[in-house]
Amino acid sequence: MNTVFLDFNTRAKEVNDYFIFLESLEKQTTKLALLDTPGQYQIQSLDPELAKTLKANGFLLLYNLVESTMRNAIEAIFEDFKNKSISFDQLKPQIKLIVLQNLKNRSPKKIYLTINQLSTDIITATFEREELFSGNVDARLIKEIADKYGFSYQTDFAKTNNGQNLVVIKSNRNDLAHGIKSFEEVGRDQTIKQLLEMKEEVVEYLTQILENIRDYLDNEEYLELPTGNP
Repeated sequence: MNTVFLDFNTRAKEVNDYFIFLESLEKQTTKLALLDTPGQYQIQSLDPELAKTLKANGFLLLYNLVESTMRNAIEAIFEDFKNKSISFDQLKPQIKLIVLQNLKNRSPKKIYLTINQLSTDIITATFEREELFSGNVDARLIKEIADKYGFSYQTDFAKTNNGQNLVVIKSNRNDLAHGIKSFEEVGRDQTIKQLLEMKEEVVEYLTQILENIRDYLDNEEYLELPTGNP
């Protein structure tokens, strides 16, 4: 999980730097300088239409942070299985179902070529990180994933709003990606202050979800509990 946290912190800083820059443009503590024909720089205020586009672009950055973080986190779970040589028989039933569903979607020939020890290799050989998500990550989906794998989705509501803004980020990202709405349409409905608050909530929410997954891995909560003799 160390690599996951490192990547998350790097991406979160990129998002944070972008919004700080955007806020400074709005407050005019940072100014745009345009080079005119005689080679002189002319200071120009932020164009309102450009501001809408820049704000809309913030949703793309935020969604990228959300999806990449969750993809890396799920991959880290399978890496943990591999590094600890966890066998299929050791897993909780719900995780066995995930592995079997992954197996159903794979080519038998491809699986055969990558498996040496069936009981352990089948878990990671069937995993494909690229197929995890496709523009559909929000708090509801994260809760479903948490239930499937068995890690906690609980966060501090006062700080995270339980990830409720993720659905807004997802919807705006998809509207932009599929051309349903223009950047101007998406950007006009949000103030930079609202975007900054949304960013803070999302970063905190993802941080707490990652901490939950780290605890889950540290405690090996994916293992089937031994049953006592009657």
